[in-house]
Amino acid sequence: MPVAASAIYFLNLRGDVLINRLYRDDVGGNMVDAFRMHIMQTKELGTCPVRQIGGCSFFYMRISNVYIVIVVSSNANVACAFKFVVEAVALFKSYFGGAFDEDAIRNNFVLIYELLDEIMDFGYPQNLSPEILKLYITQEGVRSPFSSKQALDKPVPNATLQVTGAVGWRREGLVFLDIVESVNLLMSSKGSVLRCDVTGKILMKCFLSGMPDLKLGLNDKIGLEKESQLKNRPTKSGKTIELDDVTFHQCVNLTRFNSEKTVSFVPPDGEFELMKYRITEGVNLPFRVLPTIKELGRTRMEVNVKVKSVFGAKMFALGVVIKIPVPKQTAKTSFQVTSGRAKYNASIDCLVWKIRKFPGQTEPTLSAEIELISTIAEKKSWTRPPIQMEFQVPMFTASGLRVRFLKVWEKSGYNTVEWVRYITKAGSYEVRC
Repeated sequence: MPVAASAIYFLNLRGDVLINRLYRDDVGGNMVDAFRMHIMQTKELGTCPVRQIGGCSFFYMRISNVYIVIVVSSNANVACAFKFVVEAVALFKSYFGGAFDEDAIRNNFVLIYELLDEIMDFGYPQNLSPEILKLYITQEGVRSPFSSKQALDKPVPNATLQVTGAVGWRREGLVFLDIVESVNLLMSSKGSVLRCDVTGKILMKCFLSGMPDLKLGLNDKIGLEKESQLKNRPTKSGKTIELDDVTFHQCVNLTRFNSEKTVSFVPPDGEFELMKYRITEGVNLPFRVLPTIKELGRTRMEVNVKVKSVFGAKMFALGVVIKIPVPKQTAKTSFQVTSGRAKYNASIDCLVWKIRKFPGQTEPTLSAEIELISTIAEKKSWTRPPIQMEFQVPMFTASGLRVRFLKVWEKSGYNTVEWVRYITKAGSYEVRC
């Protein structure tokens, strides 16, 4: 097998050697002088990238303000040599933040020597994958201030498969499944529910090879009853839900869904919305708001609000915001809260109560005294707008929807890993006061 390089040199535009590495002893260390004298000084750099001088072959390429020169004395694989140069430059750029010029080489010569020892052995190129080499050569290069780091890192492939070449393109399959629900509520001041529903969507992100067939099982009532009929088994006990207004992605086999009530599909690559649904019955409200507002004459008000988290004690809500409306003529406010922080926002005429992390089965309260500006004009009755809430509750579904199984069939039989995540957030969550 012909070698790709006996020696490699990195030169600037003046011909000064920045870095060099000898891989075989069949060329001398002064071969770069022949390159300067017969090629650089004769201005023949642009005629042909391959030259024969004194029994040695010179392959050279200019990248930015650097010449990369490969010297070979015996029979050489020219295509392999130039391919090695291109891949090596891409490797250096991944370490240097996208820059490859004279300054980058001078700032990173120790790292370059280490990489040159790894990517070629006795004149034969080795693995030049940046993702693989960064697992073992963890030193970071000195980045140019003008270079831009990539926002997203590539996934790290399996090192053993990359080195041995044993089906390196088929990695372990990954499927991410997100159930995202929005709760819409309108509750009266006495605590009765006037309107309540949940709109949800199932988002998927797939990293699967081939044409896999996926089957998703949910705890919906119709699907469980159909499954029991097909298998001649009694319906399993446990909470079931009734899905309304279901719409599917075009990849779902609707014929199979109509006959078997199962969600079967061949997923597209990347992220997509598998289905949308709505729930109107049996909604589990994550919060209950109990407000008490007293108007003490024309210049004072007392506000007391208790918020109870109904979900499990081991769960918690994030980014909880309660907006409590107050009259426009509010002049001064004073607060006392058992959790979080509160302030008066005059631009929206609300007391804004924020709780960063809201544990389950707790009842924080807000007490506020409000002073109003007395006006001579005839007092108009204050129409109290509803209290509004914003929140996100991970690993909780207001509808009670659960993924019972997610099966993947593919003829090669590679392993898959499934991740399921639930999150409930506020839609229009309002309580009259």
